[in-house]
Amino acid sequence: MSPEFEHILRLIIAGVIGGAIGFEREMRAKEAGFRTHFLVALGSALFMLVSQFAFEGADRFDSSRVAAQVVSGIGFIGAGTIIFQKNSVKGLTTAAGLWVTAAIGLACGSGMWVEALIASVFTIACLEVMHFAHRKIGQKNVTISFSTHDRGSIEQCLELLGKIGRTMDTYSMVKEEGENGKRYHVTVDMRSKSPDFILKAHDILGNIKGVSIDRIE
Repeated sequence: MSPEFEHILRLIIAGVIGGAIGFEREMRAKEAGFRTHFLVALGSALFMLVSQFAFEGADRFDSSRVAAQVVSGIGFIGAGTIIFQKNSVKGLTTAAGLWVTAAIGLACGSGMWVEALIASVFTIACLEVMHFAHRKIGQKNVTISFSTHDRGSIEQCLELLGKIGRTMDTYSMVKEEGENGKRYHVTVDMRSKSPDFILKAHDILGNIKGVSIDRIE
Protein backbone atom coordinates (compact mmCIF):
# COMPACT_ATOMS: atom_id res chain seq x y z
CA MET A 1 0.00 0.00 0.00
CA SER A 2 1.46 3.36 -1.04
CA PRO A 3 1.80 6.06 1.65
CA GLU A 4 -0.56 8.39 -0.22
CA PHE A 5 -3.28 5.76 -0.46
CA GLU A 6 -2.94 4.94 3.24
CA HIS A 7 -3.25 8.63 4.14
CA ILE A 8 -6.39 8.96 2.04
CA LEU A 9 -7.80 5.83 3.66
CA ARG A 10 -7.19 7.29 7.11
CA LEU A 11 -9.10 10.43 6.13
CA ILE A 12 -11.98 8.42 4.69
CA ILE A 13 -12.27 6.28 7.83
CA ALA A 14 -12.18 9.37 10.04
CA GLY A 15 -14.91 11.05 8.01
CA VAL A 16 -17.14 7.97 7.99
CA ILE A 17 -16.84 7.42 11.73
CA GLY A 18 -17.35 11.11 12.53
CA GLY A 19 -20.32 11.25 10.19
CA ALA A 20 -21.89 8.21 11.87
CA ILE A 21 -21.73 9.90 15.27
CA GLY A 22 -23.02 13.15 13.78
CA PHE A 23 -25.90 11.34 12.08
CA GLU A 24 -27.05 10.01 15.44
CA ARG A 25 -26.89 13.52 16.89
CA GLU A 26 -28.78 14.99 13.94
CA MET A 27 -31.55 12.41 14.28
CA ARG A 28 -32.00 13.71 17.82
CA ALA A 29 -32.18 17.30 16.52
CA LYS A 30 -29.11 18.35 18.48
CA GLU A 31 -27.08 21.52 18.03
CA ALA A 32 -24.22 19.83 16.15
CA GLY A 33 -25.14 17.21 13.57
CA PHE A 34 -23.68 15.22 10.70
CA ARG A 35 -21.68 18.00 9.03
CA THR A 36 -20.12 19.30 12.24
CA HIS A 37 -18.97 15.89 13.47
CA PHE A 38 -17.79 14.89 9.99
CA LEU A 39 -15.66 18.02 9.67
CA VAL A 40 -14.27 17.71 13.21
CA ALA A 41 -13.16 14.10 12.64
CA LEU A 42 -11.79 14.84 9.18
CA GLY A 43 -9.94 17.95 10.34
CA SER A 44 -8.44 16.17 13.34
CA ALA A 45 -7.20 13.32 11.14
CA LEU A 46 -5.71 15.75 8.66
CA PHE A 47 -3.94 17.68 11.40
CA MET A 48 -2.42 14.44 12.64
CA LEU A 49 -1.28 13.47 9.14
CA VAL A 50 0.26 16.88 8.58
CA SER A 51 2.08 16.74 11.90
CA GLN A 52 3.46 13.26 11.11
CA PHE A 53 4.41 13.53 7.46
CA ALA A 54 4.51 17.15 6.29
CA PHE A 55 7.83 18.00 7.92
CA GLU A 56 10.93 16.24 6.62
CA GLY A 57 14.45 15.98 7.98
CA ALA A 58 16.04 17.03 11.22
CA ASP A 59 13.62 19.89 11.79
CA ARG A 60 10.58 17.63 11.81
CA PHE A 61 8.19 18.63 14.59
CA ASP A 62 6.86 16.43 17.33
CA SER A 63 3.40 15.22 16.21
CA SER A 64 2.12 15.17 19.78
CA ARG A 65 2.19 18.97 19.83
CA VAL A 66 -0.45 19.18 17.12
CA ALA A 67 -2.59 16.55 18.87
CA ALA A 68 -2.42 18.58 22.09
CA GLN A 69 -3.53 21.71 20.25
CA VAL A 70 -6.48 19.87 18.71
CA VAL A 71 -7.56 18.64 22.14
CA SER A 72 -7.60 22.16 23.56
CA GLY A 73 -8.85 23.86 20.41
CA ILE A 74 -11.92 21.64 20.03
CA GLY A 75 -13.12 23.14 23.31
CA PHE A 76 -14.05 26.35 21.49
CA ILE A 77 -16.43 24.47 19.19
CA GLY A 78 -17.80 22.45 22.07
CA ALA A 79 -18.43 25.59 24.12
CA GLY A 80 -20.42 27.02 21.23
CA THR A 81 -22.91 24.14 21.44
CA ILE A 82 -23.58 24.63 25.16
CA ILE A 83 -26.58 26.82 25.85
CA PHE A 84 -27.48 28.24 29.25
CA GLN A 85 -31.19 28.97 29.26
CA LYS A 86 -32.85 30.17 32.42
CA ASN A 87 -31.75 27.66 35.08
CA SER A 88 -30.78 24.77 32.79
CA VAL A 89 -27.74 23.92 30.70
CA LYS A 90 -28.21 22.24 27.33
CA GLY A 91 -25.71 20.85 24.84
CA LEU A 92 -23.20 19.24 27.20
CA THR A 93 -23.61 15.80 25.61
CA THR A 94 -23.17 17.26 22.13
CA ALA A 95 -20.04 19.10 23.26
CA ALA A 96 -18.64 15.88 24.73
CA GLY A 97 -19.51 14.11 21.50
CA LEU A 98 -17.49 16.64 19.51
CA TRP A 99 -14.59 16.18 21.91
CA VAL A 100 -14.54 12.39 21.51
CA THR A 101 -15.06 12.74 17.74
CA ALA A 102 -11.90 14.85 17.59
CA ALA A 103 -10.06 12.13 19.52
CA ILE A 104 -11.34 9.51 17.09
CA GLY A 105 -10.15 11.65 14.19
CA LEU A 106 -6.69 11.89 15.72
CA ALA A 107 -6.63 8.13 16.17
CA CYS A 108 -7.57 7.59 12.53
CA GLY A 109 -4.95 10.08 11.39
CA SER A 110 -2.27 8.22 13.32
CA GLY A 111 -3.32 4.85 11.86
CA MET A 112 -5.03 3.50 14.99
CA TRP A 113 -8.08 2.30 13.05
CA VAL A 114 -9.16 -0.50 15.39
CA GLU A 115 -9.05 1.76 18.44
CA ALA A 116 -10.95 4.47 16.58
CA LEU A 117 -13.64 2.01 15.46
CA ILE A 118 -14.08 0.59 18.97
CA ALA A 119 -14.33 4.09 20.44
CA SER A 120 -16.96 5.07 17.85
CA VAL A 121 -19.01 1.94 18.57
CA PHE A 122 -18.93 2.69 22.29
CA THR A 123 -19.86 6.33 21.64
CA ILE A 124 -22.88 5.56 19.46
CA ALA A 125 -23.97 2.74 21.77
CA CYS A 126 -23.77 5.05 24.77
CA LEU A 127 -25.86 7.74 23.07
CA GLU A 128 -28.48 5.29 21.79
CA VAL A 129 -28.78 3.18 24.94
CA MET A 130 -29.08 6.21 27.20
CA HIS A 131 -31.64 7.78 24.87
CA PHE A 132 -33.72 4.60 24.98
CA ALA A 133 -33.38 4.31 28.76
CA HIS A 134 -34.23 7.96 29.24
CA ARG A 135 -37.43 7.55 27.24
CA LYS A 136 -38.46 4.51 29.28
CA ILE A 137 -37.48 5.40 32.84
CA GLY A 138 -36.02 8.92 32.72
CA GLN A 139 -37.59 12.34 32.95
CA LYS A 140 -38.43 14.38 29.88
CA ASN A 141 -37.81 18.14 29.82
CA VAL A 142 -40.76 20.00 28.32
CA THR A 143 -41.27 23.71 27.61
CA ILE A 144 -44.87 24.90 27.54
CA SER A 145 -45.93 28.36 26.34
CA PHE A 146 -49.51 29.61 26.39
CA SER A 147 -51.34 32.93 26.48
CA THR A 148 -54.62 34.16 27.92
CA HIS A 149 -56.55 37.34 28.71
CA ASP A 150 -57.72 35.99 32.06
CA ARG A 151 -55.03 35.97 34.72
CA GLY A 152 -57.13 33.70 36.88
CA SER A 153 -56.93 30.91 34.32
CA ILE A 154 -53.14 30.89 34.64
CA GLU A 155 -53.30 29.40 38.13
CA GLN A 156 -55.75 26.80 36.84
CA CYS A 157 -53.36 25.85 34.03
CA LEU A 158 -50.38 25.59 36.35
CA GLU A 159 -52.30 23.51 38.87
CA LEU A 160 -53.47 21.03 36.22
CA LEU A 161 -50.03 20.81 34.62
CA GLY A 162 -48.51 20.18 38.03
CA LYS A 163 -50.75 17.14 38.48
CA ILE A 164 -49.45 15.40 35.35
CA GLY A 165 -45.87 16.70 35.58
CA ARG A 166 -43.23 15.73 38.09
CA THR A 167 -41.26 18.94 38.56
CA MET A 168 -41.82 22.54 37.55
CA ASP A 169 -38.35 24.06 37.10
CA THR A 170 -39.06 27.61 35.96
CA TYR A 171 -42.07 29.80 35.36
CA SER A 172 -42.23 33.20 33.71
CA MET A 173 -45.05 35.54 32.69
CA VAL A 174 -45.06 38.57 30.39
CA LYS A 175 -47.98 41.01 30.35
CA GLU A 176 -48.82 42.64 27.04
CA GLU A 177 -51.11 45.65 26.54
CA GLY A 178 -53.03 45.52 23.26
CA GLU A 179 -56.19 46.71 21.58
CA ASN A 180 -58.14 43.88 23.17
CA GLY A 181 -56.84 44.64 26.65
CA LYS A 182 -54.24 42.82 28.72
CA ARG A 183 -52.84 39.53 27.53
CA TYR A 184 -50.54 37.30 29.54
CA HIS A 185 -47.87 35.13 27.92
CA VAL A 186 -46.70 32.31 30.18
CA THR A 187 -43.73 29.96 29.72
CA VAL A 188 -43.23 26.93 31.95
CA ASP A 189 -40.30 24.50 32.02
CA MET A 190 -41.28 21.13 33.46
CA ARG A 191 -40.03 17.57 33.84
CA SER A 192 -42.16 14.46 33.66
CA LYS A 193 -41.72 10.69 33.47
CA SER A 194 -44.97 10.29 31.57
CA PRO A 195 -44.26 9.32 27.91
CA ASP A 196 -47.48 11.00 26.77
CA PHE A 197 -47.03 14.15 28.85
CA ILE A 198 -47.09 16.44 25.78
CA LEU A 199 -50.40 14.97 24.59
CA LYS A 200 -51.91 15.34 28.05
CA ALA A 201 -50.71 18.95 28.27
CA HIS A 202 -52.30 19.69 24.88
CA ASP A 203 -55.60 18.23 26.04
CA ILE A 204 -55.57 20.07 29.35
CA LEU A 205 -54.73 23.50 27.98
CA GLY A 206 -57.00 23.05 24.96
CA ASN A 207 -60.01 22.49 27.20
CA ILE A 208 -59.52 25.64 29.27
CA LYS A 209 -61.58 28.51 27.90
CA GLY A 210 -59.63 31.54 26.71
CA VAL A 211 -56.23 29.80 26.72
CA SER A 212 -54.21 29.68 23.50
CA ILE A 213 -51.30 27.24 23.17
CA ASP A 214 -48.20 28.87 21.69
CA ARG A 215 -45.90 25.85 21.77
CA ILE A 216 -45.27 22.63 23.65
CA GLU A 217 -41.94 20.87 23.04
